[in-house]
Formats: sequence, structure tokens, C-alpha cells
Amino acid sequence: MANVIKHRKVKIVVLEQDEQIASHCGEGDIAILSDKEGWWIKFVGADGHIDCYGDPYPSYNEALWSAKAAAEFGT
Repeated sequence: MANVIKHRKVKIVVLEQDEQIASHCGEGDIAILSDKEGWWIKFVGADGHIDCYGDPYPSYNEALWSAKAAAEFGT
């Protein structure tokens, strides 16, 4: 089940392997998900448009820190 963290009024949603961004996130949310390459941060924009940093983070903690930093500056 997705875990939701609120930071600076931004919803950061940590997804499990089988969960889809569109099912749990809306405009302005940040999704964190993992795969074999690492931990990805995805930014959800208008009409479900998804933007992403180019490289995954090696750990959950680094991805979460980066998502919180993005929330500080506004997505």
C-alpha cells in the first residue's frame, strides 16, 4: 500500500512495486518508486504529465531527502 508523506503542503507518495502513479498521485504530487536500477523521483503535473530526474538514487533515504528538498522549492 502506498505511503503518503506531507512536506511543505506537498504530498510525497512512496509506491510499492505493483502500484501505479496515476492511481495514487495527482497534480503537484511527488512519487517515489524503486526498480532494479534504484529509487526514482517522479513529479506529477497537469493532465497527469510525469517528469523525472535523469538518474535514480541508490537508496530510499536519498530519494526521500531529494523529494523533500524539491517540495521546499516547489515542484
